[in-house]
Amino acid sequence: MKFFKHFALGIRSYWKAIGFIKTHKLYWYMPIPALLMLLIYYVGSQFASWQADWSAEEGCLACGNMNETIWFLLKMLLSISIGLILMKFAKYIVVVLLSPMLSIISQVVEKKLTNNKYPFSLQQTLHDVKRGLRIAMRNVMWEYVFFLLILIVSALGWDEVHKSPFFYLTFAIGFFYYGFSFIDYINERRRLDIDQSIHFIRNHRGLAIAIGSIYSIFILVPVDLGEMVNYTGFLDHPFETIGTSIFQFSLWMLASIAPILTIVAATIAMHDLVDLSSNIYANNDEIELKSVDNELDE
Repeated sequence: MKFFKHFALGIRSYWKAIGFIKTHKLYWYMPIPALLMLLIYYVGSQFASWQADWSAEEGCLACGNMNETIWFLLKMLLSISIGLILMKFAKYIVVVLLSPMLSIISQVVEKKLTNNKYPFSLQQTLHDVKRGLRIAMRNVMWEYVFFLLILIVSALGWDEVHKSPFFYLTFAIGFFYYGFSFIDYINERRRLDIDQSIHFIRNHRGLAIAIGSIYSIFILVPVDLGEMVNYTGFLDHPFETIGTSIFQFSLWMLASIAPILTIVAATIAMHDLVDLSSNIYANNDEIELKSVDNELDE
C-alpha cells in the first residue's frame, strides 16, 4: 500500500511541476539542455564526417607503409566512434553535463516552496561533485549487475530473451535508478550521507520509480536530430519532409525538457513527503560537511 501511495505522489508531482514551471517562469532554463543537445550532436556529426573530408592523396599516402596505414585506420575509427557516441547518446551526455544546473534548479524550487536558502560554498560544491560521481558510478554498477542477472535468467528459460516476463524488470530497475539520482539532489541538501540516502530511497521505492518512469519516457524517445534538419527531399516530398521535421522537433523538445521537469517534480514530491521547510541545514551561513569516505560500503 505504501508503495502505491508513494508512486501516486511521484506521478502527481509531475502535474504540479508543469504548473509550477509556468507560474514561476522556470521555462527559461529549458533552452539550455535543448541547445546543449544540438551542440553535442553537431560536434558528433563533424567527427563522423571528418574522415570523408580527407583528401584522396592522404588516403593514398596512408597506404604507403604499415605505420601510416595503421595511423590512418586508427584516426578513421576514432572519428567515427566519437561521432556515433556523441550523436546517438547526446541525450544521456546532456543529463551528466547538466548536473550542476539541476542542483541549482532544485534549490530554486525549494526556496520558492519553503523560503529555504543555501549559501554558496566552494567546498560544498566540490563535495557535491564528488558525491554525484560516486552515486552515478554506484547506480550504473548495480543497474548493470541486475540487468545481467535478468538477462541470464531470461536466456535460460526462453528462446527469445525479450519475450521473457522477467526481461521487463530491467525497465523498472532503470526507472528506480533514474529516480534515485534526482531524489538524491534533495537528500544531499538534507545532509543525508550516501548510505542514509540509499536507505531512504529504498523505503520510498514507489516515489523513485514514479519519478524515473516519466523521465524515462521523455528521455528515451527515439529522437533523430539528423532527420529534424534534413530537407534534401523537400522538393520531391515537401509535406512528408516538413511532417518528419516537426515530429522529430517535438520529440527533441520532450527529451530536452525532461531533466528540468523531473528535477522540479522530484523537489515538489520530496517537499510533500518530508516538509523541506523543516530542514535544519537551510538558511545557515556555515554548513557542516559530512565525509563521504566509505559511504558506498554496503
